[in-house]
Order: sequence, then C-alpha cells, then structure tokens
Amino acid sequence: MMNTKARAPFSLQNLDGNGRFSGYASVFNTVDSQGDSIAPGAFQQSLEVWRLRKRWPSLLWQHDLHNPIGVIERMVEDDYGLKIQAVLLLDASLARDAYALLKGGAIDSLSIGYVPVDVVKDKASGIRTITSMTLWEVSLVTFPANPLARISDVKADDDGVQAMLDSMRKLTATLCGTIPHTKNNPHPAPLP
Repeated sequence: MMNTKARAPFSLQNLDGNGRFSGYASVFNTVDSQGDSIAPGAFQQSLEVWRLRKRWPSLLWQHDLHNPIGVIERMVEDDYGLKIQAVLLLDASLARDAYALLKGGAIDSLSIGYVPVDVVKDKASGIRTITSMTLWEVSLVTFPANPLARISDVKADDDGVQAMLDSMRKLTATLCGTIPHTKNNPHPAPLP
C-alpha cells in the first residue's frame, strides 16, 4: 500500500511563464504530523531504479493517480532532502489551474507518495524513521502534514494574471469576511 502522507518543507523557486519550478519535495530529519521522518539516503535506491527506467516519478495533483499535471525533469537527493525540478504541462487545464494557484499563493506544498522499505520505529516516541523507500510520485497539495511544508517564493510576473488572482481573492474574501492579501494590500485584515 502506498503511503501518501509525507509532506515536506519546500521552497518553490523561479516559477516561470512556462510552468517550470524547482524545490524540495521532502526534507530529511523532519517529523511530520503523522509521526514519520525520512532519513538521509532513503531515496537513493529508488532514484537509481528511476534512472535505469530513464524517467522520473509522475508529478500529480493532490495524490490523484488519475490527475498528472506535469513532468519531473530532474531529481536529486542532497544533504537537505529530495530536490526536484519540474514543469507543469500548461496545455492541460488542471495544470493551468495549478499554475494559477501556485502563483497566487493558494497552493504552496509538495508531498511524496511512497512505499516504505526499511523503517526504524522509536518505541518511546512512536516516531517512524524511513531509511529506504520506493518512491512512486510527487504531488502538489493543499494541506501538508508537515507544518514547514510551505513555498517561500513565487514569482508572479504577469500583471494580467496577477490582477485576475487579486480579483479572485477579493471575491473569496467577501464571501469569507476578510480583506484579502493582494499586491497592494500585503496584510489581510477582517472586514469592518
């Protein structure tokens, strides 16, 4: 059975007009809300299998196996975690939606889907440390299990898209009763 709860801190960097981005899909030695931690080296065996296949795992939307939204172009385990470079396939409507949500800051997390191979469980704390796994997919997700799983920087370079996103935030805020975060209003506040 595939585990899809490992969400990790990641910084989305350089989201460009073609939907390309890079960031961390998983960070080592960080305990998520499910009590799991991924050890350095846990991805190495699985990454080698993917290299032999001459492709990387799928980039999915919300762990839905029926909703691929892009292609992972590069994947490497470094001292910090699992770093990826990926591109959203903007000819697909769901990928365009994901792109708009990323640029607007509504979606800001990555998560991995995997099957644990080797696990060490600490009896005192209950924390499971994953030391080896089979990696199946990486997903853009709304709610991360790891509270650090947030995007720190998204570049919105298209004023037309930014205006549309600001309008969407205003409508959402009106429905929810808050003044939205926009380019001109960086600090949202309750409506009077």
